Amino acid sequence: MILPIVSFGQLKTENWPPEIESDQKYIYKQIDGTDLNLWVFNPPKHNPSLSKPAIVFFFGGGFRGGTPEQFIKHCEYLSARGMVSIVADYRVLSRHNVTPIHCLKDAKSAIRWVRKNSKKLGINPNKIVSGGGSAGGFLAAATGTILSFDEVNEDKEISSKPNLMILFNPAVIMASTEGYKISKEKEKRLKQSLKVEPKDFSPYHFINDETPATLIFHGNADKTIKPQEVILFSSKMKDFGNSCKLYIYEGEEHAFFNYGRNHNGAFIDTVNKIDTFLVELGYISAPPKSIIK
Repeated sequence: MILPIVSFGQLKTENWPPEIESDQKYIYKQIDGTDLNLWVFNPPKHNPSLSKPAIVFFFGGGFRGGTPEQFIKHCEYLSARGMVSIVADYRVLSRHNVTPIHCLKDAKSAIRWVRKNSKKLGINPNKIVSGGGSAGGFLAAATGTILSFDEVNEDKEISSKPNLMILFNPAVIMASTEGYKISKEKEKRLKQSLKVEPKDFSPYHFINDETPATLIFHGNADKTIKPQEVILFSSKMKDFGNSCKLYIYEGEEHAFFNYGRNHNGAFIDTVNKIDTFLVELGYISAPPKSIIK
């Protein structure tokens, strides 16, 4: 996702946080006078004595806006399938006057908080999945690849790295690489927006043989984030011997996977592919007999 140069002046805010019906709501981080929440959707008959896999979703919105409500339906489905499913808030430009660096710090804090509180939540700390779309897809990918940008006052002995990644039309390349050229002008704009060297904020550039197994969904008509980004990401993952499943959807544009779009065809298809992916890796049991409607 190529970020524009933005003025960090007086910005419009809205009533926040949103009202989300979930099993639990926690404050996972307090910073600069802001409480950051996550909302937990539990499997049926869940209790803290269990050790269930978990997934943490990060919403899209270009680091400027968006809402964790985006992934409520994904959480409802996956919690019914046996996962503790979570949507997390994080700071964004329009509400908190921050840069994308702060967004990533918050995402890392959310993963770390879930792992730290795994016993209280009834979660297996070694089966935590990051998920997200667009800018949230970047955050989900960056938590699994980029080792820097953790909050300085947090316990680094508790990892902020997920064990799997599920990415919807994610931004994954922020700097030029072989086979993908970003103009000098665009890199300059990125540097101004990010406040760091783009290469230091680029998940693709940090792939190694310890990068978590990944599932990616993208539309080949996406004009916001070029499909070439995820194709190169997937190829590099495989070069390192990592598992990476990539599904390119013909004729689909950005955010095609969201619940409520096009009679939910892409939503249902991507959720079923997530289900299969998680079954294959032993995170949930055999797939359901009938599809969600």
